[in-house]
Amino acid sequence: MTDEKLSRRRLLQGALVSIAAVPAATLIARSAQASAPLSESDPTAKSLAYVGDASKVDPATNPTFKAGQHCANCIQYTGKAGAAEGPCNIFPNKSVKAAGWCKVWVQKPA
Repeated sequence: MTDEKLSRRRLLQGALVSIAAVPAATLIARSAQASAPLSESDPTAKSLAYVGDASKVDPATNPTFKAGQHCANCIQYTGKAGAAEGPCNIFPNKSVKAAGWCKVWVQKPA
């Protein structure tokens, strides 16, 4: 064991680093959770007729579907433009395919 004294400056620096690490760790954990891909077999996804590829939507069973509708142009989709997938307000902590579709689709304002 050493008898080295801990200066007040070193103690404050260590405390500040520790305090700053807590919010950073929380943000990292949230982004890791948000990136879990939504499965079409998920109960909520099934109830809303979510499909990962809007071209595979059956208009006979989903009469509200119109050609050109997909997650990337839906108001609920919060992913970045041009990304293959991103978060959706309807499916928290999950990412949906930008080319996907579900019954909650609403046109994103221009």
